[in-house]
Amino acid sequence: MLINPAETIALVKSAMGAQGGDELYKAITLNTGLVNYDLQAPAKNLYPVITLLGKTIPRVPGNGGIATNWRAVTAVTPGGVRSAPWTPEGKRGARISYTTANKSANYVTLSAEDNITEEALSAAQGFEDMASSMTTRLLQQGLMLEEYAILGGNASLALGTVGTVTTSASGAGATLPTLTYDVICVALTLEGALAASLSGGVVQASTVTSADGSTYTVNGGSSNKSAVATQAITLGQHLFASVTPVVGAMAYGWYIGAAGAAKLEAITAINSLEFIPALAGTGQSQAAVTIDASRNATLAFDGLLTTAFTSGTSYLKTMATGVAGTGTPLTAGGRRNVTEIDTMLKTMWDQYRVSPTVMYVNSQELQNITNKVMNSSTSPIFAANQSDPYAVVANGVVSGYFNPFTLYGTPVIPIKLHPNLPAGTILAYCENLPQQYQNSEVPNVCEMRVRKDWKQTFWPQITRTRDTGIYVEEGLAVYAPFAIGVITNIGNG
Repeated sequence: MLINPAETIALVKSAMGAQGGDELYKAITLNTGLVNYDLQAPAKNLYPVITLLGKTIPRVPGNGGIATNWRAVTAVTPGGVRSAPWTPEGKRGARISYTTANKSANYVTLSAEDNITEEALSAAQGFEDMASSMTTRLLQQGLMLEEYAILGGNASLALGTVGTVTTSASGAGATLPTLTYDVICVALTLEGALAASLSGGVVQASTVTSADGSTYTVNGGSSNKSAVATQAITLGQHLFASVTPVVGAMAYGWYIGAAGAAKLEAITAINSLEFIPALAGTGQSQAAVTIDASRNATLAFDGLLTTAFTSGTSYLKTMATGVAGTGTPLTAGGRRNVTEIDTMLKTMWDQYRVSPTVMYVNSQELQNITNKVMNSSTSPIFAANQSDPYAVVANGVVSGYFNPFTLYGTPVIPIKLHPNLPAGTILAYCENLPQQYQNSEVPNVCEMRVRKDWKQTFWPQITRTRDTGIYVEEGLAVYAPFAIGVITNIGNG
């Protein structure tokens, strides 16, 4: 059978709705999907990687063993009268004496793991080197986890059981229904504060399933709960609650509800609460908190904050409870200074002749410090462009603090935002012992003692998935804990 092309085309045109013309009508639009896909390569990594402490604390090789150990001479005491070295003619002076202590820092392992399937590797060709990108992200995650550990790792400080909750009710305008409420408090370490949320609750002992299928238990940084306190509320009243500050606590979780049904309703940076809204009723039950899960004695090392809380020589100031829900904020000293910071700097000099070289703060505390020392008459306003004097820059921030109590070096202490430091806490730190510590044999106030530095391991492949992990074995050795100062439980204001 012979096919006439012209006749066939004419029949096709007629079938597709041609109205007698020669043009072929069609309905191709964007909705058909017959378009290019403009995919930018590689992937955009939109997460911050901030490791202020990890970048500044020196890393030195370890020497095997399960811990790094040292012996500290913490004081040399003259014989006789301390301030009277006078010696009679022909006599010998009194012998000096020493105060010494054995110190150690355990080596622990930090890690991060990931995997990728063979299909994912193949499909990523032309987009990015997925194996290389995975390694980069693993290392970034590992360094961020290390930053948490350096700041607030906790092996030795048990928060225990929170003390008695004190409650009261007053005021008007709140939406709590008339009822007698249970009020329970749980204290949180840095790890606990970072892990807790109203939707997810506080973390107690958690079972972790490792990449090899085995399991182990990690404590989440929460104390055991307080005893139940009760408070009668008349509709409209505010509920106030407070507890004695817990040493080492960075935040507090508050469980509120009808008798026997209290749930997590608030998390505060101070040891008290003013509760106004109606209960959400969707938080974690108080029954979920059964133990003190505040430390990981065998898995963790003590970070800078824990060292300050436990050393007995670090400067530690816990602000007073004050008005429940408000607490005690920093105090303006009247000469563009902050009284509590001045007291810390003076005490560290008077007791140990050290002067901090950096202060780390949360954004809330940076704002509060700025508000204490700057006002409408002292805030800088200057021309953004000299050619346009009416285009001005407003606002300002305190980026450093002048320390009058220093013998050598620059007296201005930089104030730096740390993303993992909770609101309500200031950490001051002397990165190197000053010149007056002659022959101290301490090149660094603290250092990462590294038994085995970050190393990537490619696990044997037994499936069509490639597994890899990065691991480090290290401990934080703090040789001079008296060079750390902490102000905590600071009210917002």
